Amino acid sequence: METPAEDTAHSARPVTDAAREAHAVSDEVRSDEVREAQSATAPEVRAVSDAAPEAQAITHAAPKVRAVTQAVREAPIVPDAVHMARAVELAGCGRGATSPNPVVGCVVLDADGNVAGEGFHAYAGGPHAEVGALRAAGERARGGTAYVTLEPCDHTGRTGPCSLALLDAGIARVVVAVADPTPKAAGGGARLRGHGVAVEFGVLAEEAERVNAEWLTYARLGRPYVTWKFAATLDGRSAARDGTSQWITSPEARADVHRLRAESDAIIAGIGTVLTDNPRLTARPTSPANPSLADPSPADPSLARPAARVPLRVVVDSEARTPPGARVLDGEAPALIAIADDIETDLGETDPGVTGRAQTGLGEAGHKTELIRLPRHDGGLDLHALLRELAARQVVSVFLEGGPTLAGSFLRQGLIDRVIAYLAPALLGAGPAALGDAGVATIAGTHRLIFDDISPIGPDLRLTARPVLAPPRKES
Repeated sequence: METPAEDTAHSARPVTDAAREAHAVSDEVRSDEVREAQSATAPEVRAVSDAAPEAQAITHAAPKVRAVTQAVREAPIVPDAVHMARAVELAGCGRGATSPNPVVGCVVLDADGNVAGEGFHAYAGGPHAEVGALRAAGERARGGTAYVTLEPCDHTGRTGPCSLALLDAGIARVVVAVADPTPKAAGGGARLRGHGVAVEFGVLAEEAERVNAEWLTYARLGRPYVTWKFAATLDGRSAARDGTSQWITSPEARADVHRLRAESDAIIAGIGTVLTDNPRLTARPTSPANPSLADPSPADPSLARPAARVPLRVVVDSEARTPPGARVLDGEAPALIAIADDIETDLGETDPGVTGRAQTGLGEAGHKTELIRLPRHDGGLDLHALLRELAARQVVSVFLEGGPTLAGSFLRQGLIDRVIAYLAPALLGAGPAALGDAGVATIAGTHRLIFDDISPIGPDLRLTARPVLAPPRKES
């Protein structure tokens, strides 16, 4: 099974592999081929005056000598994209632990172009990627270059501005993949330039955006990034004719789902799923959600991480039908029940753990459960309004688990950013489909996707895809 860091670094691997090949070619060129070319051609040069065949051999050898000479000139230069690819890979190491902050990776070179330090943002409130890389580099950073996946911040929050940290370290050049879209933190590039540091933007921007898609969606659109997950048979059935669905996929696939839940800020289900399956909607990973963050006792106490954030459980329940004894109200994790604003309900009265919009109550395990009211839209609740409410609670990413009706509503409203499908090698022939009405009346309206990953998970397949057309930058 691939780790989260491996998943997020997928697009950077070709560039990283190319870098390794470039270094290998460089080493080979500077040693064996140069000596071989010299030893092969020198005798021929000495023999030119004695024999015409040897002169002809020199003619044939000349292109190889010219190629070797050109390679020697070019080989020591490692492209910016290679170091940025490594920074993208490092950024993925923080996935699932930095919310509501972005994931960021940084590589620092010394003045001679050698890697001096690496770092990534490991958790919210912890050292930023640039600070970690500069600590590792020490004095070697002076006069060097920093590669950062996101523009260095220029404000003081729980940590100081990374722009000042780079200036204090004497960095001479900064290469940035993606500009920071937030007014609060942007401006690091301008500050650095104002102090004479060379700053370049746009190197591997697409790859850096991909690894940081959740936070960039949150920052640009003011709503969480939505991943829709479903499990189905090869003929697209999410349950049998009688409604049973436990289990279509393997234990390995279900463990992978819990890993992805643990990386999310919220888990959303519809009332149909709650009434049918009575799920807990909690993250119960069998191993750390991100193995890159598994060490609980760092040598530097300042790097000690706080307890992992428990995902918020969200039930979309327009008619307030959530039973008082539902497991989503057990207090094991925080919960939010979204109902229509024109519904009268005694849900808060029958279960003291649930209270009104302006207040929160405590479940048995001490986690809060909240009832919010939203306007109706498209036969259900206004999902744009729901996502805005979640964003206001610093929910950066949500994991949508259904069922088919709610998934169809999210897709109709253009609110699905990624699809993760677990397909079991099984056939049912009848039963509910994984997706309900998605607003498609003709084949021309098909929701087209691009595959980002296809991986075996036990006996099943995990397919990861995203919409061909990205959601608009602003809600219409």
